[in-house]
Amino acid sequence: MKRRKFLVSSLGLVLAVSCSVFANQTSKNIRAFAITKIFGDGIKLVAIALECEKILTLKDIKKDDFCVENRTISDVFISDEIGLKKQEKGKFIILLLSLEDKNLSLSKMIPMSNSTIKASKTSKKPWVAGDKPASNLVFEEPKAKITYQGISYSTDSVKNLVADEFLQLIFQDKTTNKTLRYNLYIPKNAKDKKLPLVLFMHDAGTTSEYHKATLYQGLGAIVWASPKEQEKRPCFVLAPQYDEIIVDDNSNASSMLETTINLINELVNKYNIDTKRIYVTGQSGGCMMSIAMNIKYPNLFAASFLVAGQWDYKLVKPLANKKLFILVSADDLGAFPGQNLITKQLEKEGAKISRYIWDGRWGDSEYRFAFDKIISNNNPINYVVFKKDSVFLEGDNKQGASGHRNTWRIAYSIEPIREWIFEQIND
Repeated sequence: MKRRKFLVSSLGLVLAVSCSVFANQTSKNIRAFAITKIFGDGIKLVAIALECEKILTLKDIKKDDFCVENRTISDVFISDEIGLKKQEKGKFIILLLSLEDKNLSLSKMIPMSNSTIKASKTSKKPWVAGDKPASNLVFEEPKAKITYQGISYSTDSVKNLVADEFLQLIFQDKTTNKTLRYNLYIPKNAKDKKLPLVLFMHDAGTTSEYHKATLYQGLGAIVWASPKEQEKRPCFVLAPQYDEIIVDDNSNASSMLETTINLINELVNKYNIDTKRIYVTGQSGGCMMSIAMNIKYPNLFAASFLVAGQWDYKLVKPLANKKLFILVSADDLGAFPGQNLITKQLEKEGAKISRYIWDGRWGDSEYRFAFDKIISNNNPINYVVFKKDSVFLEGDNKQGASGHRNTWRIAYSIEPIREWIFEQIND
């Protein structure tokens, strides 16, 4: 099925839909919603919600009534909301789409020209993020069609699970004169007690003027705000959207470092945030900025989750007394040797480091077992390397930056690491 690139800010998904319960209804009374969900490799269309005028039960529908072109319907159920919650009755028919179908991700890494391309609020050209020729992010629009007896309808809205719960805000930093777009998740019980804050910073490939790009590219920001995660570990989630490259390969950080720190201070003054439990994480360039922040502000973060990044090892002395969980792949041509140098230097500075090799193909129970083993050492710094060839999906091109990007596809899905982060508290 032919696909076209699209401006992610509109994210309009054109779908044709119908069902037998619509037989006596007019098209203007029927609405269809696309439901998307964020995975480690980006945003995907996972379901369609059909809104009916009357309350329905399961006996009113059957799976065989629906056919989605080039997609497999794995389940059909009823809900009283636009989401994936099954209920006995409701006004929404949910068509759950199989995740086994091919080419599901709406976010793609594509080769670009050497010129910097930025998103525009009014542009109708394909939206891209970043200014590195080999690592630009493009979102594509799927065209799904559902038919029933030749009747068709089109979606007029999209529900992005979890991502829609973030506020899109703008910070004007009077100190640096920089403007920073940011996404903020505010937990439901934020007024009841002080809660932690997690700062997630995206990679260079997601650099853009589009506000939500960091939310759609993977799990780095989204995972902390998911309902299950918030039930166990409620927290604020801050996900800045940088429209400039924030670090370079010579271990220099832009003034966005100060702007981001100033933003954190503003949020601390405005919301019920526990200053003893502020955590930082980032992937690639975001990881590098995390390191730079820890060097300049060694007392700010209670713990850091460093994913697929590096820095000049001669500058990292302040990290020797920090609580760090470092994750890289042996297939990462930059971060792997870079973190080897960093951890060796930290050991020279007296840091106690646990080192283990994991497999990126493991399941939840295997990660849990491996995590328990490394944490039993009770060291403040944990350095984990995904063994060679273990982070790739079947059919992946293993050349170039694939080993680098596939690290963060997996990293934020490992729950024990998130647990460890939240156990750390500043003295």
